[in-house]
Amino acid sequence: MRAKFHLLRRRDLNATRIVAGSFAAVILLGTVLLNLPAASRSGQSPGLLTCLFTATSSTCVTGLVLVDTATQWSLLGQGVILALIQIGGLGFISIMTFFSLMLRRKIGLSERLILVSNFNLNNLSGVVRLVRFTLKWTFLFESVGALILMTRFIPLYGVGRGIWLGVFHSVSAFCNAGFDLLGRGAPFQSLLPFQRDPVVLGTIMALIVIGGLGFFVWSDLAARRREGRRLSIYTRIVLTVTAVLLAVGTAAVLAVEFYNPDTLGPMPLWQKVLNALFQSVTFRTAGFSVLDQGALRDTTLALGSILMLIGGSSGSTAGGVKTGTVAVLALGLWADLKGRNSLVVGERSISRRQQLTAMTLTMTAVLLFLSGSMFLSLWDGLPFMRAGYEVASALGTVGLTAGLTPGLSIPCRVLIIALMYLGRVGILSFSLAFSTRSRRVESKIKYPVTNVMIG
Repeated sequence: MRAKFHLLRRRDLNATRIVAGSFAAVILLGTVLLNLPAASRSGQSPGLLTCLFTATSSTCVTGLVLVDTATQWSLLGQGVILALIQIGGLGFISIMTFFSLMLRRKIGLSERLILVSNFNLNNLSGVVRLVRFTLKWTFLFESVGALILMTRFIPLYGVGRGIWLGVFHSVSAFCNAGFDLLGRGAPFQSLLPFQRDPVVLGTIMALIVIGGLGFFVWSDLAARRREGRRLSIYTRIVLTVTAVLLAVGTAAVLAVEFYNPDTLGPMPLWQKVLNALFQSVTFRTAGFSVLDQGALRDTTLALGSILMLIGGSSGSTAGGVKTGTVAVLALGLWADLKGRNSLVVGERSISRRQQLTAMTLTMTAVLLFLSGSMFLSLWDGLPFMRAGYEVASALGTVGLTAGLTPGLSIPCRVLIIALMYLGRVGILSFSLAFSTRSRRVESKIKYPVTNVMIG
């Protein structure tokens, strides 16, 4: 039994390493392809570091860029970026599993363990069925989103470009990437030209939210509709936290920016509400913008940094520490304040181990955020709040920036690359080191209990 347990531990660890390594391999391949002269409109590479930065941002579905996507990259370069976004959103392992299923090849235990790591699940039960479900509905949502966006883009940009813009922005939104191709008129403008277009903004928001809910939540919702069973505790937590964060974010942005002449100030009321809602949604790891992020007030930047670090849900295309983690922390705090020894939700208890894991994961993210913000602020002489906004955007794989990214020094660019990779892979791998092992080796040595003064 002990030998079997150690074998499973090694397999869990190897699966986690394979997931992290697959992301790194895709990033390196993307860097090589973007460095080709044909990938740039000018026929000249923008430099290896810029290609690495763009490939990392694409694969980690972040959206931070050093050069404008529409003006720098040719159709080939844009296609490479789109492929990296799709692979990064679903996971390289999921794409490979799709081809294995198409070839009717049997999915072995090792591959199933890798899929568990890729989707951040806790067991092997139904993982292949979940992959099938995920791939099918991903392409369905992206196709519907693309068709709706085409109805707005084709009249404005022509048939060919309108179709390409519809497909690109649908995939980018669903994968929570935030890359756009609308910078030909004015670089780095994102969705600012569509501030008054509820069809475009509504479609993008819907894709972002659906992509950020997580594949397990979709499966649970589909099973409830098909079989009439109750939603799981996890799904109910995710839906509740998502709704609360979107409502709080919208209300806060609307209140703080209502009279800001550089953001919501000049807009009529309906447009203020629409754009405040979009800003709240995009804070949840999407990266598109309809407001000048550099003109946002510091209060909004602080709120945005918190929402970006929280991110979406586990097993989704979004980043951050995840809604479930925050829910466990909040519920644990409430239970502790009320003097309860156990955390109970919906007639189910959450283990102390999961509470400690949530705390460890969150503290790791906070420490990375603070240290990264201080580095950017000190090295490039940036205001701390705006440096923090940049770091939270990278670590939460969001893509929003207050206009700092293109002007960062080389050491700060390297730091942002590392944070984007950690945000998509590193923190996830760290959490998997705990969550995929329900059984642990207990120490045979017991020490006397001591008390430490707290508070």
